[in-house]
Amino acid sequence: MYTFQSLTSSLSLVPPIPQKPNLNLHFPITSNPSFALKFPVQVCVGIRIIMDRLKAPARLMIVSDLDHTMVDHHDTENLSLLRFNSLWESNYRHDSLLVFSTGRSPTLYKELRKEKPMLTPDITIMSVGTEITYGNSMVPDNGWVEVLNKKWDRNVVKEEASKFSELKLQAETEQRPHKVSFYVEKDKAQAVTKALSEVYEKRRLDVKIIYSGGMDLDILPQGAGKGQALAYLLKKFKTEGSPPVNTLVCGDSGNDAELFSIPEVYGVMVSNAQEELLHWHAENAKGNTRIIHATERCAAGIIQAIGHFKLGPNLPPRDIADFSDYKLENLNPGHEVVKFFLFYEKWRRAEVENSAVYLASLKADCCPSGTFVHPSGVEKSLPECINGLRGSYGDKQGKQFRVWVDGVLATQVGSDTWLVKFDKWELSGEERHATKTTAVISSKVSDVSDGFTWIRVHQTWYKGYEGKDDTTWHF
Repeated sequence: MYTFQSLTSSLSLVPPIPQKPNLNLHFPITSNPSFALKFPVQVCVGIRIIMDRLKAPARLMIVSDLDHTMVDHHDTENLSLLRFNSLWESNYRHDSLLVFSTGRSPTLYKELRKEKPMLTPDITIMSVGTEITYGNSMVPDNGWVEVLNKKWDRNVVKEEASKFSELKLQAETEQRPHKVSFYVEKDKAQAVTKALSEVYEKRRLDVKIIYSGGMDLDILPQGAGKGQALAYLLKKFKTEGSPPVNTLVCGDSGNDAELFSIPEVYGVMVSNAQEELLHWHAENAKGNTRIIHATERCAAGIIQAIGHFKLGPNLPPRDIADFSDYKLENLNPGHEVVKFFLFYEKWRRAEVENSAVYLASLKADCCPSGTFVHPSGVEKSLPECINGLRGSYGDKQGKQFRVWVDGVLATQVGSDTWLVKFDKWELSGEERHATKTTAVISSKVSDVSDGFTWIRVHQTWYKGYEGKDDTTWHF
């Protein structure tokens, strides 16, 4: 049992919580099925922005590891990730929360985002649960920093670990304020972990040692970890009276085990989960029907779990061959945006028939006087832009060409009109281009179930991802 002072955020925009000295905070062993985390929570600016956007409790919160869970490094086409992206943006972004929980440091996390077609999460938990940030601007949670500072001395941790020749220090980017990381051979990991624990106990330090991936050994404050960070977030939402309706945690390795220990969450171990996680499950949660071992790899396994637990729609729009035969139960602007750009990708890859009927249908979804402002600043009519697609049919056939949208957020600005903002991405070979996009769409007739009409689209280049040739950028 540890005795801490109450926690207050250093963000001046947030009123401080009342001081309550001598609060007892218990951080139990996370393998305990009754795992619970008790501490006062300061709601920071980041989480308030998220809650203001949702207006109500999140319908679903997905908390997913990245490497070999959300991101399949063996999938060179990134198809499972792109399938998840289309599902999330069309069905969940508007009323749910996406949380990435990774062992990667901020540096390596940002590198991964440049390499893979990843969505922007609402919340990012990094460095094995020692750093929490919010939104695209990654606003840090200073209250979490204060929690981790207690009974933690990074210098002593590193000093004692340096005495073990079996440990090889990881790159400097992976050494964080509340994480010291090493590599250790698999056959030596258990003995080293045991010896290290005894050393730190003698030094009166409360640390947690996590071994994962068959090679990574991370030393954290006892109160840190992916599970503890998630419990902290859930406590924040509960304090605000808006806990997620359902939470799904997703992982593949030992450092994800804590996530599955949180009460009342659903969990999916992807089919490619490592031995250490499967062993933990067999020892601690074998009879828990809220945790499954998927038969699909990585993001495909997450999609499978959404359907298994009946948490919402789990048919990715990317899997739909013909949208004319598909009716979404709850049509929304996000689905319209995803559908439009998926057709655009399939048209240029020649994965749909070269039919005037398709273009006529697309044109019927555009206002006759609608306008498109190209990232170069040139303004054209939307019907003219649709006609321009005729000449680009199949120009990317057999080539690496993918299109996806990120962060689709719609604001209703009239009884039947929405302002929709999102980032639109194109991957063509080794080149990646992106625009910040704003669209105005309206519902057909008076019911959104009849679909939407595009009125105006305005794009500007995303800094660092400008197109070299404006003539090849259609939408």
